[in-house]
Amino acid sequence: MEEKNERISRLKRIVSDEVRARFRIETLKDHPTVRAYRDFYWKLGIDPTKTRPAGEALLRRVLHGRDLPTISTAVDAYNLGSLATIIPMSGFDKTRLAMPLHIRFARNGEEFKGIGKNKPVILTDKILVLADEDRVLCIYPYRDSDHTKVTARTRELIIVGYGAPGIEEKMLERAVRKTLSNVEMACGGRVEAFELAHARGG
Repeated sequence: MEEKNERISRLKRIVSDEVRARFRIETLKDHPTVRAYRDFYWKLGIDPTKTRPAGEALLRRVLHGRDLPTISTAVDAYNLGSLATIIPMSGFDKTRLAMPLHIRFARNGEEFKGIGKNKPVILTDKILVLADEDRVLCIYPYRDSDHTKVTARTRELIIVGYGAPGIEEKMLERAVRKTLSNVEMACGGRVEAFELAHARGG
């Protein structure tokens, strides 16, 4: 994956201009999609005014006039999908995953090391996570694992869009497909599969 190219730079400008025209920072908290994720966070015991859902955090950054971070073409591309739709997105290096993936509550004592963190945190069974067969991949839906992050060496990736009560499946599907289109345009390659999954106990 490239660090940067003109395609992703142009897409950043286009999407940033679009969201600035559509949204206002003063009324953002009342937008139905923002409200759905905020309400869900409260139910999970997370204060969404301190730990913001990923889509809202990116949108607020742009509405405050700040530039989006530059990480890599792939990461920037799926961040733009989250920015445009307010649906939180993750990307994972497929070669580092032990499939299948599960949405579940963490097990007491499970460890999780987020991207950019120096040491792992110990999780409890109150924390909703996305996991594969071996480890927790994401604290749902705002912090991804350092172990499976997309890097310059990544050649196959999986994009995950996170739902919440009040978010229709069609909306979630549109958001993920838009994000996949961003990645294809910025990075090349092709989409091999698309799946809509539901949380299960575990």
